[in-house]
Amino acid sequence: MSGLEVNKIIAAIVMAILIIFIISNIGDILINTDSDKNLKTAVKIEESKESSNDIAKSDDNNLNEIEPISALLANASIEKGEKIYKKCGSCHTYKKDGASKMGPNLWNIINRSKANVDGFAYSKALSEFGGKWTYEEMSKFLYKPKDYIKGTKMNFSGLKKVDDRANLVLFLREQADNPVSLP
Repeated sequence: MSGLEVNKIIAAIVMAILIIFIISNIGDILINTDSDKNLKTAVKIEESKESSNDIAKSDDNNLNEIEPISALLANASIEKGEKIYKKCGSCHTYKKDGASKMGPNLWNIINRSKANVDGFAYSKALSEFGGKWTYEEMSKFLYKPKDYIKGTKMNFSGLKKVDDRANLVLFLREQADNPVSLP
């Protein structure tokens, strides 16, 4: 390699360093990062004087105030329920004899005992909760699962709209050999 080639390589490296240095300084000039130093980026929130028991009681009251879906089921839409089910489909299946995914298979879920799909590892909280998945139980659970059964493994933010819950529950009702009669 000749001396001229070495000089070209060194010149290229020096030029690259100079270009990076110039671009970073131009960025600093265009965007003034020092102007926001005195700006407060956090606001202190005063602690509530409510105890954790009061908060739990208010959560229970909110769950009791969830609008019932029984009256809405007669006019609910299976098609809309199927669209809403897409949110559930990443963790659950609903086909007869379908394998469980992250969540249990939902075939014939209405009026089925809670935590009873063979081979699925339910949370202790859901296993001990007991009872059956009635229309209203399912609606309350779907409203906000973690609040309804504290300690459940189901990580779902919930369905706040009563119509969405009614549509989904009606769709799930249809996923059975003999769907349970409407209330």
